[in-house]
Amino acid sequence: MISFNVPPYTGKELDYVKKAVENQKICGDGEFTKKCSAWLERTTGAPKVLLTTSCTHATEMAALLLDIKPGDEVIMPSYTFVSTADAFVMRGAVPVFVDIRPDTMNIDENLIEDAVTDKTKAIVPVHYAGVACEMDTIMEIAGRHRLAVVEDAAQGVMAEYKGRALGTIGDYGCYSFHETKNYSMGEGGALLIRDEARIEDAEIIREKGTNRAQFFRGQIDKYRWVNAGSSYLPSDMNAAYLWAQLEMAEEMNEYRLMLWNRYYEELKETGACGAIDLPYVPQECKHNAHMFYIKTRDLKERTELISYLKEKGIMAVFHYIPLHTAPAGMKFGRFHGEDNYTTCESERLLRLPLYYGLKPEQVTYICDEIKNFYKK
Repeated sequence: MISFNVPPYTGKELDYVKKAVENQKICGDGEFTKKCSAWLERTTGAPKVLLTTSCTHATEMAALLLDIKPGDEVIMPSYTFVSTADAFVMRGAVPVFVDIRPDTMNIDENLIEDAVTDKTKAIVPVHYAGVACEMDTIMEIAGRHRLAVVEDAAQGVMAEYKGRALGTIGDYGCYSFHETKNYSMGEGGALLIRDEARIEDAEIIREKGTNRAQFFRGQIDKYRWVNAGSSYLPSDMNAAYLWAQLEMAEEMNEYRLMLWNRYYEELKETGACGAIDLPYVPQECKHNAHMFYIKTRDLKERTELISYLKEKGIMAVFHYIPLHTAPAGMKFGRFHGEDNYTTCESERLLRLPLYYGLKPEQVTYICDEIKNFYKK
């Protein structure tokens, strides 16, 4: 069976985890946490990157830093993971969902402004499959209405928009290092901070509301509880696992891109004849091969194709159920405007296996079976 996902593994992970244990510094902000943060700052150009226990927690930190309050509204797509909304719902905010673009599956930037009210506090673009949203338009809208922008770049590590790393364009960016992502620490994430004036505030929130980070830098003689916060700091053992992959990030990225391009070339003819739709990457976007998906004609055909591929030893899976159709989405949020694409496009989308270690000949086999399905 060809799995849909296999967590990335380079071979050095256990050595580095062992070293973290031997360092007798297995809590947060040890040697490997610092290495990962420095690498992310250097690679993205963000003034500060703080590792977190998840992308969910990175987004929660952004909501705290923005002082999101009950009744505030936050604009986002409905086609996203629950964490995008949860982080703001936990603060009492209302997620306002708008429709997506059918080409990229990203939030339709042309529909955002109409959803803005006097209660709107932030826009949360989600860079689906590591392909950037139209950030120039989103930042222009945010600037005119004095709104914050929190980039959900969970899938966007090593991806860019017009030469800028995803997660560095808005006020805050949120990365995921979950086992399904291009680089993994099992469970983990990172918060990217654009405004250097907010770095100390973010450190305090991350360290249970204390100024512990300043204490360890020798800026104060003892640390105290100074604000509301929580425990968003991952173990250094998790960071050690991640560091083994960040050391090889370029090589892993190139390998994934090779697999993505192979999928595209092998399925191009099937797409050209109208049997399926292939992913679209705008010219200004540099993607990271986080995902390769196809779109079938409709939900019925997708269900049949999933079943067919499973019989052939291939695990292919669909993705998000739109949040506005979920019980919690209906309870906590609302959809603004018409759902022209969110639901229907989500019912067509099928993700194919793509991970570091998947063999090119396996990609060819998968593509051959998709072609056989449509020949029948």
